[in-house]
Amino acid sequence: MNSLIKLSQFAGKTFAVWVLVFAAFAFFLPAQFTWIAPHIPTLLGLIMFGMGMTISAKDFKEVGRHPLKVLAGVAAQFIVMPLLAYALAKGLQLQPEIAIGVILVGCCPGGTASNVMTFLAKGNTALSVAITSVSTLLAPLLTPALIYLLASEWLEVSASAMFMSVVEIVLLPILLGFIVQLFLKEQVRKSVEVLPLISVIAIVLIVAAVVSNSKDKIIESGLLIFGIVILHNGLGYLLGFLAGKLFKMSYEDQKAMAIEVGMQNSGLGAALAAAHFNPLAAVPSAIFSFWHNISGPLLATYWARKAESKKQ
Repeated sequence: MNSLIKLSQFAGKTFAVWVLVFAAFAFFLPAQFTWIAPHIPTLLGLIMFGMGMTISAKDFKEVGRHPLKVLAGVAAQFIVMPLLAYALAKGLQLQPEIAIGVILVGCCPGGTASNVMTFLAKGNTALSVAITSVSTLLAPLLTPALIYLLASEWLEVSASAMFMSVVEIVLLPILLGFIVQLFLKEQVRKSVEVLPLISVIAIVLIVAAVVSNSKDKIIESGLLIFGIVILHNGLGYLLGFLAGKLFKMSYEDQKAMAIEVGMQNSGLGAALAAAHFNPLAAVPSAIFSFWHNISGPLLATYWARKAESKKQ
């Protein structure tokens, strides 16, 4: 078990490397990975089940203690990134599939990686966990509604079908994981340290599936999408931080807000794109998954070093 935990920790620390390696394999050997595409919702459901196993009642105490902070964080999550995505799609006159893909990423809730990055950045981790938990639970309603409002001018969007997808992929696995945790606390406690390994494998397979099924489109539009993802992610960090300043939060809270807003559950974006749109629409989510696991640690390292130098 100890060796498995060490492997899990190693996989978590080198996550971006594995995403890049398998994305390259999928690009040059697409036939070996195309079979994964139908299993993307299952893989994401597995990640969400693991998230449910790590959520506890104490995570929601932060909501009761600081409801306005959590509300501000959730509001920023579902306002800043969707509107940024829409502005980029309109301003750069993106083709419909890419526009839909960028908006899909923007309308997703924050990813669990944001909690780890906030901790490493010496930010308010409790606030980060509360915002992630609440935004994820609200995702079945807000994500399809926002996609319908912002993306319908490019392609036909079925909000009801997307609602059912998010319920099946996100809400039900989380609730199931939470129930398992309630009844099997000791067993869950032992297995939680292996969850990063499972999440890394699942996300790597999702990215490989997207890349293998969109090779030709990536050759055509990959650099453009990569530039948009970097811009979207960077502006998300900046506006999230400024939102914290606007609500007169502490510096630790501002860091949590920046990372929560900037980092997305891109796996959900890929799953929704694969289920409801053209494979090209999943490419922004795949690239976002890779990029935010580079930008997040870089930002967290900068803030951690800044915090250490202040102490000294």
